[in-house]
Amino acid sequence: MYILKEKIAFPPVEEASPEGFLAIGGDLSPERLLLAYKSGIFPWFSDDEPIVWWSPDPRMVLFPDDLKVSKSMKQLLRRETFTVTYNKAFKEVIRACAFIERPGQDGTWITSDMEEAYIKLHELGYAISVEVWQDEQLVGGVYGIDLGHIFCGESMFAKVSNASKYGFIHLVERLKKNGCQLIDCQMHTNHLASLGAYEVSREVFLSYL
Repeated sequence: MYILKEKIAFPPVEEASPEGFLAIGGDLSPERLLLAYKSGIFPWFSDDEPIVWWSPDPRMVLFPDDLKVSKSMKQLLRRETFTVTYNKAFKEVIRACAFIERPGQDGTWITSDMEEAYIKLHELGYAISVEVWQDEQLVGGVYGIDLGHIFCGESMFAKVSNASKYGFIHLVERLKKNGCQLIDCQMHTNHLASLGAYEVSREVFLSYL
């Protein structure tokens, strides 16, 4: 087990456990977080745990050209069912991601320290948010880290059906126009798989970083 100290550094990701566990400790400073994402590492832990760093193998990713949009979603997009904005309500999006109820999940991994750390990254221009509105109410959103050629998705939420998918599709199309090569989805979920994401080896993922 690697225990991180004050020095901003990580062990080689090849040293991660089969589950992807790499190290504990350190801090959530912008410098450490940016180094982590650029190295294929991300934090994931609960309130009662120390900071835990992960680099899973395989890695769930979405190549923008592989985005799948269902017929029903295409209809919603044509109707402009929702309004989409960017970076207008970052704090509200991350807070909603933290507190939205999710089936099979007890509590949140977006702790107050995590929230504060990503708000700092947003203020520095690295963390971005997508907001989905209906009748001037925030009903969905996505946030993550924009490294330019790669977007590292962190979390999304929806208060009404299809709101998070709607925002995610808009985001992928925008990232594609801006030259993004890959969206890092971290871990497998059926929700992401339905949108075209799939698992690749950590080695392949790191080659894009």
